[in-house]
Amino acid sequence: MSNYINTRNARIHITNEGRGDVALVFLHYWGGSARTWHHVTKGLAGLTNCIGIDLRGWGKSEALDGRYDLGAMAEDVTEVISALGLKRIILVGHSMGGKVAQIVATGLAATAKALILIAPSPATGMHVPAEIRAQMLASYQSAEGVAQALTILAHRPLSETDRTMVFEDTLAGADGAKREWTETGMIASLQEDISAITMPVRILVGDEDKVERVEDLRRIYAELLPHAEWDVLSNTGHLSPLENPEAIIIACQNQLTQLTTIT
Repeated sequence: MSNYINTRNARIHITNEGRGDVALVFLHYWGGSARTWHHVTKGLAGLTNCIGIDLRGWGKSEALDGRYDLGAMAEDVTEVISALGLKRIILVGHSMGGKVAQIVATGLAATAKALILIAPSPATGMHVPAEIRAQMLASYQSAEGVAQALTILAHRPLSETDRTMVFEDTLAGADGAKREWTETGMIASLQEDISAITMPVRILVGDEDKVERVEDLRRIYAELLPHAEWDVLSNTGHLSPLENPEAIIIACQNQLTQLTTIT
């Protein structure tokens, strides 16, 4: 089911599949949309409620105030969760969405019961030279650029349907959303103290990920979230929701089981 929720400063498109007392809230990568998770939600909708959110400037969501920064995205997510009346959630964030999820988790300790980070953009910021970030932005402006970006983002070949979806979502993104991430969002260190997160955390990253490398994330999160559990996904690049959705489904199922056992 597709729906729109008006936050204070945006019109946010969401998808809603399944039902259950615990909701999985999915936040996508830079260039994606709620559609990025379609393999994952298909495998989980029979177990619980799956909420996919188009972050502002992506998919069908619109920023009404012209803001595309991390704080604005996190505010939208928090307001959507409140508007839907969700009381128990598991946040699942991929790459940029993982960075947003970390912000949301710091402010929703009573509601967010677990945090699953898929190749998350780190809270410390990514140390990427300005010229590389400019090249990233340029690649999102044309089909040829997206094709080149996919050679870095994906390790496994994507189905023709998924490739088409990636091209559509990437090219349709708002100019401000594309620019904000490369100029500010990806290099920003979070102001929020994520080391205060005490909920269960699981981090998944592909062993062939060229964007968020396993060794770098392990080093960073060993200090920030030392209680986090890890899954290194074999033969998987950065687009794990499309390349290896089964691993994400299993991680979500395990977390749902743990919550059910605890409560």
